[in-house]
Amino acid sequence: MFISFEGIDFCGKSTQIEILKDYLVEKNKKIEILREPGGTELSEKIRVMLLDNKNRNMIAETELFLFSASRAQLVRKKIRPYLEKGIYVISDRFHDSSTAYQGYGRGIEIELVHRVHSLAIGDTIPDVTFFIDIPVGIANERKKKKSKGKLDRIELADIEFYNRVRNGYLEIAAQEDRFKVIDGTQTIENINNQIISEIELVDNR
Repeated sequence: MFISFEGIDFCGKSTQIEILKDYLVEKNKKIEILREPGGTELSEKIRVMLLDNKNRNMIAETELFLFSASRAQLVRKKIRPYLEKGIYVISDRFHDSSTAYQGYGRGIEIELVHRVHSLAIGDTIPDVTFFIDIPVGIANERKKKKSKGKLDRIELADIEFYNRVRNGYLEIAAQEDRFKVIDGTQTIENINNQIISEIELVDNR
């Protein structure tokens, strides 16, 4: 199974991924956790460029192409080979992030973003995508607790940008059956219980 997690920054994705990994390991599943951008030697180098605050003048189109280049490498070098071996793949972000961030957030035409996706990932689409949804205000409060010097280039974006991104995710969720919207303001345990329930449904199809 190919599982992706999405959400605005500071929504709690990473915590839920670790809990889900432990659950699947207990079920004797083989698991690989990947992150975007990153996951391969080349993709990790692209990650550095994308998140480096020194690159604040990066334009939206460059950002989209770099994310997609990293993703194309990850799909062909890691995701597809793992899935062919029957391994569960959990990705911390995937192509929906580019639709939300570079499309709705940066303002690149959504159809153009989809065309780039079609080249970068082809038919490699997650079986289920968990969108951990939190209000931008809550995300901003969590961001304030993180040292300004440690925020990456994307995290430094303003509230208006994150509102566009969140609304974009909600639009994607309305269009995609694989999208499962989870209220990220709940307890960690409640969120995990909902995720496990959805995983079991998909696994038993």
